[in-house]
Amino acid sequence: MAESDGFEPREGLRRVSYRSDVRLRLVDGQLRVELLASAWGRPRRHRRPPAVRLAHGEWLRWQINYRFTGTSDGAWLYRLDTLNLAHGAVPADTFLGEPPRFIDERALIW
Repeated sequence: MAESDGFEPREGLRRVSYRSDVRLRLVDGQLRVELLASAWGRPRRHRRPPAVRLAHGEWLRWQINYRFTGTSDGAWLYRLDTLNLAHGAVPADTFLGEPPRFIDERALIW
């Protein structure tokens, strides 16, 4: 949205290089979860939470936010990533409730 067009919502798809990834490994019957933050997002996070281990049936919510600045026009983009992840089968409504484990990496980005 932009003020110049009266904040008219626009919709579209585009491929972005501002990728985040999740690294998953099974270690001693537990799922090791590590969120790999985007290298291009701000603010830089020099200290990040360590990987988390989930026992079978456990789940977590991990949130992280970013601000990206365009290289050509200086426009910025705000992004909030929320990862809800369970180890093994869980009821369909599991992620609608409060998580037993919550990793909050949201930061002030202004």
